Amino acid sequence: MSILAPVGDYIDALVHPTARQDDLAAARHRAFIASRLLGSFAALVVFPIYLTLRGVPSATEIVIVAWLTAPILIAYFLSRGGHYERAYILSSLALAGLITTVAFNTGGLASFAAIWLVIVPLEAGLSSSRRVIAMAAAFALAGTALLFAWGHADLWPDVAAGSRPLLAALGIVAAALCGTGIALAGEALARSRAIRRSESEDYQLLARHMTDVITRHGKNGAVLSASPAAERLFAAKMHDLLGHGLFDRVHVADRPAYLTALADAAADGITSTLEFRVRRGASGDGRPPDFLWIEMRCSPIESTAEGVVGDTDVVAVLRGVGERKTQEEALADASAELESASAAKSRFVATMSHELRTPLNVIIGFSEMLADEVPSTLEPGKRQEYARLINESGRHLLSIVNSILDMSKIEAGSFEITREPFALGPAVAGCCDLLALKASQAGLALERRIAEGLPEIAADKRAVHQILINLIANAIKFTESGGCVSVKASRQGPWAVLEVIDTGVGIAAADLPRLGAPFFQARDTYDRKHEGTGLGLSIVKGLVELHGGELDIRSELGKGTHVTVRLPVDGRPVHEDAPRRMSLRAALETIPVDDRVKKIA
Repeated sequence: MSILAPVGDYIDALVHPTARQDDLAAARHRAFIASRLLGSFAALVVFPIYLTLRGVPSATEIVIVAWLTAPILIAYFLSRGGHYERAYILSSLALAGLITTVAFNTGGLASFAAIWLVIVPLEAGLSSSRRVIAMAAAFALAGTALLFAWGHADLWPDVAAGSRPLLAALGIVAAALCGTGIALAGEALARSRAIRRSESEDYQLLARHMTDVITRHGKNGAVLSASPAAERLFAAKMHDLLGHGLFDRVHVADRPAYLTALADAAADGITSTLEFRVRRGASGDGRPPDFLWIEMRCSPIESTAEGVVGDTDVVAVLRGVGERKTQEEALADASAELESASAAKSRFVATMSHELRTPLNVIIGFSEMLADEVPSTLEPGKRQEYARLINESGRHLLSIVNSILDMSKIEAGSFEITREPFALGPAVAGCCDLLALKASQAGLALERRIAEGLPEIAADKRAVHQILINLIANAIKFTESGGCVSVKASRQGPWAVLEVIDTGVGIAAADLPRLGAPFFQARDTYDRKHEGTGLGLSIVKGLVELHGGELDIRSELGKGTHVTVRLPVDGRPVHEDAPRRMSLRAALETIPVDDRVKKIA
């Protein structure tokens, strides 16, 4: 093996670069080059022995020996150009010419060499090319026709009787060497095919069990073949995906990018990766389509076959990335929520300055007056007024602090509610009584419409009171003098329905989606005519959600607002299977820590 290793390395080095990319093509080139080189060199080694026995050769013998060097030139032609079929055609032509020449000088069609013309198409069969086999058969038939024509015209050359045995021996040796070369080439090709078959079986085994889908695309992106995983990924039969079946499933908006990636890979050899949506399952069943996010990496197939002209096939690897897209969307929502919370809190700090400073200034100012003045000189009426103002300002501050604490507890998920049965009608009436004086002072009519026979409701009584007081207080605050605020209570199936309707300033359509966000007040970019922290409606929304209820706000600028709260009568959520908006904390917990830090940073 150590002696033949340099020879093998030398033959490997002669293989054209275009054939080295494919194991089978490289094996064919090696077998062709090795058989031609070894056969020709062996013939050249035998020729001196022939001269020793024969003496001075004739012109015909010199031509035959020179002809034996033709395979060396043909092997060099293949090594330099990589034209496998052309090299085989030249080799068949040289072999047919050599056999015809030997047969011509040894008796024509009756010669022992004439039958060797059968070897020409058989040897061409190793090329695995019908074109080469057809050409080789034509060369063999042409040689036979020439031998027949020469025999019919009696044009045989005069060959000395003594030289015929040596010439026959030389022909037999050459035929044996040729046959040996054919046998070695066939064995090498068979071994390469066995290796290729084993590799193909391994690839098929991997393709059957891998989760990624491998597809081969031809002209215009048509799918020529796909791995078995395609049926599992797209929930479709294989025949539905072949041709343009996969393209028909691609989302309409993603089709241009899909075709562009395949065209770039085929025309320019560009390897690219893109994400697009593909419809999963069957269509036309009346249900909305289920689109799956797919990541595709496509690459051109390097073809080693000679004379291939036209579009290059493309191999694509596809995998589902729906879970990753969900995480990215959750991360985007979480980032947006963080930014919104940060902006809201910044806005809260800016807008709360008036809410906090005014009562604090009142408390500090009047308390200093009480401390500095001599009690005997201060009139009782003034002292009572100062104390009242201090008390009202303190209560206002306490209300603000309580609102902030309640909102923080709701957002943190630590606000606990205690469900207990209580009569809803008296609770609504009590809230209206508490705010009746405030409505009267504002010049408003406060109406209450409580349906008869309202059942008891299982809820947190303090939370329901807070919901109603916040809504009624908001309605009073944003309704001009002479307006009306209506409070309604009724039952609709499993719901207890509370409605607060006012004829106030109303809310712009652009602000409606943002109502209920912490620290947000509608029309906060205008002059703030109305006092408030912007937490009241946020607390209402949070308390309603904790009860499994629903909050609906309808409003029109300049015409008033209609707020509807629905709470489950029995205390259990009516829509237990309804999808809920992913909270900020839950969204962040679905994302790996490293990605979370990168995105938020």
